[in-house]
Amino acid sequence: MKQLRERLLIYGSQTLLTEELLALVLRTGAADEKGYEQARKLLATYGGLGGLLQVEYKELMQEHGLSETRAALLKAVLELGRRLNWPQQGEKYQIKTPADAANLVMLDMAYLDYEQLRVIVLDTRNRVVDNSPLYRGTINSSVLRAAEIFRPAIVRNCPAIIICHSHPSGDPSPSDEDIEVTKQLVEAGKVLDVELLDHLIIGHHQFVSLKERLRW
Repeated sequence: MKQLRERLLIYGSQTLLTEELLALVLRTGAADEKGYEQARKLLATYGGLGGLLQVEYKELMQEHGLSETRAALLKAVLELGRRLNWPQQGEKYQIKTPADAANLVMLDMAYLDYEQLRVIVLDTRNRVVDNSPLYRGTINSSVLRAAEIFRPAIVRNCPAIIICHSHPSGDPSPSDEDIEVTKQLVEAGKVLDVELLDHLIIGHHQFVSLKERLRW
């Protein structure tokens, strides 16, 4: 661990591997390599930092033997990393591309073990006004209500939304149901005078833009 700290101080944090940075968090002050091995195991078990972000700290303690202090520190560091994607105080996050929208939700959605649908509400300059989960569970046309999906934009008098939903399998390939639901919501948006700018399907650090696929 001393060598890792020295490398960080001399050459900068960007020169360390993810597991090495994680090892420093887990075993600060330790003289052995237990922290490094534990870091590699955690990353492999949960599929990376995004997966670790979703794990409750009690699981880290009970399943992986972390102390309460170390588990809390790990969760705090991961949460700080997640918040780097947040707009700074006084700023609004602007979405210019599908990747901008995906980056906004990826850490929250990529490793969920259930389907979640989020609605991103945008102002006239495509800046984020709201970003909230709306549904949990299987997303299909029998569950979705267009009025509920567009309501956050209507009550804020905003002209557009982007919807994002997760595939727990990690594969963001759209199903026939995904495509059909999207087409229905595009038409509903025209009636409600709120544009559906995109529908993103979120997998494990990858995504699919149905706007690019369907070109509506």
